[in-house]
Amino acid sequence: MSVAPVSPLMGWEDLVHTWQDLDVPEGWRAEIIEGRIVMTPPPGHSHNLIASRLTKALVPAMSDDWEIFQTSGVQIPLRGNLFIPDLMIMRGQDVPAGSDPIPADKALLVVEITSRGNADVDRKTKLWSYAHAAVPLYLLIDRYGPDGEWVSLHSNPESGVYQDVHRVPFGKPIDLPVPFRLTLDTDRL
Repeated sequence: MSVAPVSPLMGWEDLVHTWQDLDVPEGWRAEIIEGRIVMTPPPGHSHNLIASRLTKALVPAMSDDWEIFQTSGVQIPLRGNLFIPDLMIMRGQDVPAGSDPIPADKALLVVEITSRGNADVDRKTKLWSYAHAAVPLYLLIDRYGPDGEWVSLHSNPESGVYQDVHRVPFGKPIDLPVPFRLTLDTDRL
């Protein structure tokens, strides 16, 4: 992970325009984390395999008017963040035109899959930011937890904090509530 120098005098719109104009190497991701542009190398095959299996599991529970994204920017201007979640589900009618970032409050579900180099960002910064943006469901697939591999579902955001957290070790099922109504088998993750 590397950080691109950005002028501390840049406003949010200038920062987003800089992000949009970046020439990012294929497979890399550029995110704005706490007002800084951060570059992340492409994920490995095990990461992509989890994303693929999770996508297949989620699709049957999705409404026809929902869409699933893997490379779209989700903005949280209040926190100075623009993330590219590993998976995000939203209503098709809420997809902005062009390459504009998606307002985080339009997401129905955001999924992050930890990588060794940025697990704390997913566990702390993104958790806090998604809660502040009132993303209803944040699913964290944590492959590098200090106490093993876990799947955590954070729900019911209120005043910047998820009120409910359900955490299971890899291999145990976890229930996704309305609007999904799906029991996710984490055994294959």
